[in-house]
Amino acid sequence: MNIMNSTCYKGFMLLVFVGFFFIDFHICNADPTDGFTQIPLSQKNFKLQKPYDKPLQQRYSYEDAIRSFWVYDKDKPFKPDSTTRPRTEVRVSGYDYSSGIWQFEGYAFVPNGTSGVTIVQIHGAAVGATSLQLRIYNGDMRYYKYNLVATNLYDKWFRVNIIHDVDKGKITVFIEGVKKFVVKDQGPGDLYFKCGVYAAPANSSNYMESRWKGIKLYRK
Repeated sequence: MNIMNSTCYKGFMLLVFVGFFFIDFHICNADPTDGFTQIPLSQKNFKLQKPYDKPLQQRYSYEDAIRSFWVYDKDKPFKPDSTTRPRTEVRVSGYDYSSGIWQFEGYAFVPNGTSGVTIVQIHGAAVGATSLQLRIYNGDMRYYKYNLVATNLYDKWFRVNIIHDVDKGKITVFIEGVKKFVVKDQGPGDLYFKCGVYAAPANSSNYMESRWKGIKLYRK
């Protein structure tokens, strides 16, 4: 009888261990896009902005499903009457939002030497122009010029996921599927995602470039 009880106990503990292992494995392998629905995007959803006095092909290319954006620190803004810094960016259009839970996903590449530049942002806010800017400074990613988000990103492809829960006022940033940063947003607004290169207010390199592929949009 004692042998039977011991055997049953060991069997029970094995099941408990396997159960906890499965739960832990599932949690560790959760993807940022789990529970989201992908939104179809076509070329008409990608609206480009570039220095107003330059032909598009001098600041942007789209080849082999890779979008390459580059700009110089002394370039003109995107329109003559703008006082903003130089940029070559794509705006994801047709899906502006003001409520719900939205997610941007893309794979980015930043060449060594590019610094002082926003590579992806959420445009729109109750205060200011943007709710989020992720900038590259000397190979590291920062929230604007402040909080460190990720390090050592030069010369390699890395996955970027940004989840914006508008109703809770929360933005979560994932790099390579790992949660790296959570921050309160800047309040409600006409919101949309952008990526490319947008020179920071100061300390930008002369030449700035980022490449993007696999850009997707999701929502709940």
